[in-house]
Amino acid sequence: MKIRNTGFAVLIVAASVLLAPVYGPGIRARAASSNTGDDLDKEMRSVMDAYSLVEKNYADPVNTENAFYRGVIPGMLHTLDPHSNFVDPAEYQEMQRKMHAQYYGVGMQIIMDGPKTVVMEPFIGSPAYKAGLRRGDWITSVDGHNCTTLDSGEVANMLRGPKDTQVTITVKREGSDPITVTVTRGGIETSVVNTFWVKPGIAFVNVETFEASNVSRDVDNGLRKMGEDHVDGLILDLRGNLGGLVNEAVALAGRFLHDQQIVVSHRGRAEQEQVFRAQANPLAQHYPMVVLVNGQSASASEIVSGSLQDHDRAWLLGETTFGKGLVQAQFPLREGGALLLTIAHYYTPSGRLIQRDYTHQSFWDYYSHHDTNTQNPQDVKATDSGRKVFGGGGITPDEKYPSVKYSIFQLRAVGRTDLDVPNTFYRFANHYFAGRKTDLPVDWQADNDTLEQYRSYLKSQNVTFTDEEFDANRDWIRSRLRWEFLFRCFDKSTANRAQWSADPEVQKAIESMPKAEALLKEAQKTYAMRQ
Repeated sequence: MKIRNTGFAVLIVAASVLLAPVYGPGIRARAASSNTGDDLDKEMRSVMDAYSLVEKNYADPVNTENAFYRGVIPGMLHTLDPHSNFVDPAEYQEMQRKMHAQYYGVGMQIIMDGPKTVVMEPFIGSPAYKAGLRRGDWITSVDGHNCTTLDSGEVANMLRGPKDTQVTITVKREGSDPITVTVTRGGIETSVVNTFWVKPGIAFVNVETFEASNVSRDVDNGLRKMGEDHVDGLILDLRGNLGGLVNEAVALAGRFLHDQQIVVSHRGRAEQEQVFRAQANPLAQHYPMVVLVNGQSASASEIVSGSLQDHDRAWLLGETTFGKGLVQAQFPLREGGALLLTIAHYYTPSGRLIQRDYTHQSFWDYYSHHDTNTQNPQDVKATDSGRKVFGGGGITPDEKYPSVKYSIFQLRAVGRTDLDVPNTFYRFANHYFAGRKTDLPVDWQADNDTLEQYRSYLKSQNVTFTDEEFDANRDWIRSRLRWEFLFRCFDKSTANRAQWSADPEVQKAIESMPKAEALLKEAQKTYAMRQ
């Protein structure tokens, strides 16, 4: 079960977790060495004295767990850097589940839509998908227990269970009476990789996140099914990918490099330098690549894009990446939670630092106001063929392609820029398909009648706009309606593929393939000279 909380304050905390790649191929645990020196004893006595005063004198009873898990420990870590963090036992358990990309349950993403727990995505082939549950369903009861007053986390816990056990789910759907289905729980394996031919000979690979341990395997499988020996060029889309497991980033980048080329290294005060090297895939050495990045490409995404750029293996297109190059190790605690503690800094193969400066701004500004001009002019390095690159501020693309900025009308229509949260298109689709079958063709496009129905719906929901604004955004509205409707009638993957195929930046990547081809030839020549 995927659960999403849409509060911005929560997103700031969540970002520090998402942007924290796990150290090495497994979970790192190290016993804390005790220091009984006078200074430490004095500081700890001060902490306990302060807590004792709070416990005895605060106006309301004090929750000890909240005081330490949400106050003392996170407060200590947040004095260090933006990415060291504490995760409580429930969050840590969820992290482990995501890393393994497999669990037992019904197989769907649920979120809170106001007071309701709604289905956002039944995963393809999952028990929920086969039972007919669909995007927009409001879960009202599980096994006869009323769920209308519970949050999505509580509902998710009710839906999970051992393999081959059954759970009865009742949902409400616009235009229909309550629907009750009995679902047999099964093993759910999720994928965050999408591969397809964006045009003949040009493969498109999107990686949503590196949180899961099956990223590199799913890329291998996807390209093998397509026939990687028929690839004339590849577009790797890392836009919006906040990072995850460093070993998955190393495996993905390494497949496109020569064997034993450096992918990334890290070093810190208490850590010896560790170098991660490529394990090449012979089929992936001979075609040009364009990598798409933006300001939300971070951490593991920057390891991949930085290594491919330093070895002149790929042409980078888009915006300067986030600039997250701090290594977090997981230190499990006895109570079930864990510290995500920064232990080192990441460096690209040329030796440039990925991390941007965070010492002269608040953590809020660090996360919410990304300045794309943060490269350090003193950190100048060179790619294998001698191209100049800079460190200290993320990965700067070879070719700029700024993200499209939302207009006022578009911001009102989406509410937020995230396709995975309820917005007017999501709610209009609930209304549109009320009592109808979701059986549109895969090449469906919104006609003028559908656009006018959407215009009327916006007015009925008191969304402020002028007819001139609506008419100026008709093409954008068609695109959003197509994504939402294809999601309803097929699945998220089908909707995304249609969107990517019409994406101007993807078209620009196709146009940039000759530049990637010239870069690849230069890289091959440089590599041959060094052997």
